Formats: sequence, structure tokens, C-alpha cells
Amino acid sequence: MQTLDGVAVAEPPSEGAVDGLAAVERRARELIGPEGVISDHMRLRTYECDGLAHYRVRPALVVIPDDAEQLAAVVRACAEHQVPFVARGSGTGLSGGALPHADGVLIVTSRMKTIRELRPQDQRAVVDPGVINLDLTRAATPHGYYYAPDPSSQQVCSIGGNVAENSGGAHCLKYGFTTNHVLAAEFVTPQGDVLQIGSAAPDAPGYDLLGAVVGSEGTLGIVTATTVRLVRLPEEVRTILVGFESTDQAGAATSAIISAGIVPAAIEMMDALAIEAAEAAVQCNYPAGAGAVLVIELDGAGVEVGQEYDEVERLCRENGSFEQRLATDPVERALIWKGRKSAFAAVGRISPDYIVQDGVIPRTALPEVLKAIAEVSERSGVRVANVFHAGDGNLHPLVLFDDSVEGAGKAAEKVSGAILDLCIGHGGSITGEHGVGIDKAAYMPRMYNDDDLDTMQLVRCAFDPDTISNPGKVFPTPRLCGEVPGRHKGAHPLQEAGVAEVF
Repeated sequence: MQTLDGVAVAEPPSEGAVDGLAAVERRARELIGPEGVISDHMRLRTYECDGLAHYRVRPALVVIPDDAEQLAAVVRACAEHQVPFVARGSGTGLSGGALPHADGVLIVTSRMKTIRELRPQDQRAVVDPGVINLDLTRAATPHGYYYAPDPSSQQVCSIGGNVAENSGGAHCLKYGFTTNHVLAAEFVTPQGDVLQIGSAAPDAPGYDLLGAVVGSEGTLGIVTATTVRLVRLPEEVRTILVGFESTDQAGAATSAIISAGIVPAAIEMMDALAIEAAEAAVQCNYPAGAGAVLVIELDGAGVEVGQEYDEVERLCRENGSFEQRLATDPVERALIWKGRKSAFAAVGRISPDYIVQDGVIPRTALPEVLKAIAEVSERSGVRVANVFHAGDGNLHPLVLFDDSVEGAGKAAEKVSGAILDLCIGHGGSITGEHGVGIDKAAYMPRMYNDDDLDTMQLVRCAFDPDTISNPGKVFPTPRLCGEVPGRHKGAHPLQEAGVAEVF
């Protein structure tokens, strides 16, 4: 493995690999034209990472198709010449799932952004993979509907990427993740065949292939259209900002609300360091001196929301809140959410580099795990800001570091890994919505035994026996189907370089 200005670059490919890539490039230029094919080394660097900028690999070729037909033809060319390919939407993923392969093709779906159908009478929409999440809600709102899954990157992330990662968002507590809102998909296999999976009806017959594809992180193929469920706009929405002196109090209030049988649309928590970053970035005016804040949103029928609000107000007060603000108009509500939604990017105001982690724990373990994270931070000298979906225990610790300081990046990675170990140790998971990608592949054996991982590999091989669709992701010991683990084309360059080692 070689590096160029900090970018991982594979060893020179074999003559056969060069010929295969050249053949794919020629075919792509015939299909799409020169404006949709990028091979210039400097322009390729635009695509060297996704939202997890800590890992970078320059692709050999970028192809930007205009439609599903072009995309499928490019995939067929890759299959014919055994060239690995990776799908990429808006590039907002946070696990390295869209990290390119240095010897392969990056297929970018950003031009495929048509809302093919909007059927409010059926509460359905059919969208291309490049459609921006928030744009779908904007299109549905005049008809009285919206699209419920709303990642923090909602303004820029695409539906295709949401499907690949099974993204969630602030409102997944009440409304569920992407998988709960996807009914059918147009799907391009690693061989380039175009299939229709799922059904617009409530329950599709046959094997649940759609369930396998949603959240598969591009390792089974590429979704080129999605039929999604639309949700009726609620009669009333109330957004409450609540200040606490500590995360323990905020966690206790969260548990009390859920235990009372109330299921808010969202309960989000930010600690003092995350609040500091948000204030610096967007001046959200959160309660001064707060050790933690909760953003609680209630929605539904007006009478029901009113009753729930009274109960939530009481439970927060009983658990130590010192300030509560109810948004009384859309402008105030947007400002409350602006602080939370900007938190990931806002951390750049207080740290030159950071890792966004993603793990899940039981809600009742929040105080204990947050205390343990603080202890890990203090021992290591690495700062950690916490912002997360408190209602369902989905943590998003932000591990802060300065990569210009020797060893700081490695120290941050170790702290990030220790947080994942805490999640596993408390009966949780290494990911709630960001996916495994390359960032957390090394931690899969801490959750699953060899038999589990081998069974998952069988599913992958059933779809992609040649291991060319997003190779080297998810699994800790990448292999070609039917082979033992080892160094081969199924590995990602960063894994071969040892970047994905278990700490």
C-alpha cells in the first residue's frame, strides 16, 4: 500500500485489471458521454471519501449515470471485466460505506433525482436514488403528507443512501427507520440485471428480498428506484426545549417519559460540549449553563398532544429541569431544531477533526454509559461531545482530535472503539443507523461469532459470487466467495494496509 498526500492508493494493478478498467471506461463514455465519466486524478480526489473524512481512497474511475438503464449497463461492464464498483449518493455517510475502491469504479447517483410518482391517495411515492430526503417531504407537504425518516443530513442526503444504510433520524423513535417506510425497489444486481423487489401492497408475497437489501450498504447491488410510504401530517406539533444541569438528569427524564407510556415523535439529547459547538455555529440560544438539553417533540391529535405535554412538563420538572421552552410558532420550532440538526458539522467550530460514532444501548443504561464515556475521555485526554437520539438509546459520540498532532488520530480511533465496546457490553449494538462500512468492520467479531459471520457471508455470496459490489465493507476478514480469509481483490485497500485492525 502506498499513500499520496495522505490518500491511500493501491499498489499498481495487474495488466489484466488495467485492461478491464479501460474497457469499462470506454463503455461508460459510449453510454453517458464524457461529461459523466471522470478519470482525471485531481477531479477524482473530490470523491475520495464520504462524510467520514478520516479514511480516504482515490477511485480509479468515477461514473455519473443519468438513469437506471445507464447504471445497469455500467454494472454489466464491471461484471464482465471483473472490476469492483461502489455506489455513492450524496456522500454524507459516516462509516466509510461509500469509500471508493482504488482499483474500481465509483458509481455516483446524484443525477438520478426524479420523483417518478407522487400518489397521496395511496400514501406512496416512487423516487430515484438521488432524490434528496427533504425534497421528498417538500413535494408531499402540499398534499398533507411527508416522509418520516429524517437524518440530520436531511437537507443533503439522498434516498438511495438512506436505503443502503437503513438511516433513521430524530423522528425514528415514533415512526421507525427507513426499512419501515420502504415498500418496493428497482434493484440492479452485481451482474447488471434489473429486478423489481417488494410490492406497493402492504405485504409482498415470497421471500423478503427487500428486507435483505435495505441496510446492506451496497454490498448486494444498487437500488435505482424506491417506493416509499408517506405519512399524514399531524394535526398538532409541540416542540419543547428542556435544560438540565447534567446528562444523568436528562437521561432520567427520558426514561420517565417512555415509562409513562408516552411515545414522542422525538427525544434528542445534547451535552455541554455539543451545546457549546452548536452555539458557536448557529447561535441557537439554548439554556445558559446547561449540562444537557433535551429536544422533545410531540405530535398527533390536538387533544392527545395537549395531555402528553402536561405529563412531559411534569416529568421533566420532577427530574431536575431548570428551564423549559415551548415553541409557539414554526420559526421558534425551527430554531430549536437548528441547534440539534447542525450539531455534527458544528463540532468543527471547536475541533479541527472529529469522528462521529454510532452505537446503541438500552435507554436505562444511558447514565451509566455516559459516565463511562466521560471516564474514557478523561483517561485518554481525548474530548468527547455527546449528541444522540435519547428516546431509543442511539448514541452519536463525537470524538474530537487534531490530526496534525502526531498520534492524535490513533488515540481518537481507540476512544471511538472503546465506546463501541461499552455499547456491546451493555447489551447494545455497534451501529444504529450509520452502518458498519469500513470504520466498524473490525468490531463485527465482538458482536457475532464465526458461524454468524459465515452465514452473513453466504447471503452476500448468493447475490454477489464474484465479490465486486462494494468489496471489503462490513466483514472484518473480506474474502472471495468460497475462499478462506486472506489477501485478494475482495479486500479493501485500507484493510490490506492494516487500517481496519482491531485495537
